[in-house]
Parts: sequence; structure tokens; C-alpha cells
Amino acid sequence: MKRIYHPYWKWEENNFNMWGKSSNREEDIKTAIEFTGDHKKYGSWMMRVVDDWPFSCEHNLTDKSQNRRAWIGHAAVAYWAGIPEDIVRKAWGFLTDEQRELANIEADMAIQEWERRNAEKDD
Repeated sequence: MKRIYHPYWKWEENNFNMWGKSSNREEDIKTAIEFTGDHKKYGSWMMRVVDDWPFSCEHNLTDKSQNRRAWIGHAAVAYWAGIPEDIVRKAWGFLTDEQRELANIEADMAIQEWERRNAEKDD
């Protein structure tokens, strides 16, 4: 799939504090740990990102040089609770190896679904 760019003002993630600040870091870290540790809930919000964020997904998921799993995971937490990506990165370190593996499987499924839906754009 060809790399597709969109200007930052079109990215839906900007409306959900993905690159913003936390008003209560300690509480947000606890919330993010609990959310990302529940792979089914986390995965369902990754799919909501695929469904609802066309510009952000196109811009980020066509960039195979970046960590797309991390992006879709950060996006899911931002969409669900408005928690910034730096908090999600910190929360990731508190998950068990099994929780990370299950979360990565969910991320892979969401990315594959986005790619399936957008395969015709590669023609």
C-alpha cells in the first residue's frame, strides 16, 4: 500500500487529546493500565478507531516504518478516555508479557481489518 499523507489538522486523534496533556497523570496511568490490560475491550476500541478515524488511520497505517501497533493502541486509549499517548507508553510498561501479547494480537487484527477495507486504494 502506498504511503498516504494528511495534514495534522485533519487527524481525528487531535480531537481526543492523543498528543495533549493529562490533568491527573497518576489517575490516568492507573486507568490506562486497567484498560490496556483488558485486551478485548482495548481491541474493540482499536476497531472503533478503524471505523471512525479515516484520516488518522490512513496517515498512520500506511506508514509501515512506524510502530503501527503502538499507534492504534494509543489511538484507542485516546478515543476511549482522552488519555495522551505518553501516558499509554508508561502504562504499557506495567502490563505482563501475556497482556502485551494479547494486546498486540488485537492491534494486528485491527490493522489487518483496516488494510482489508482499504486494499483497493493500493491499485
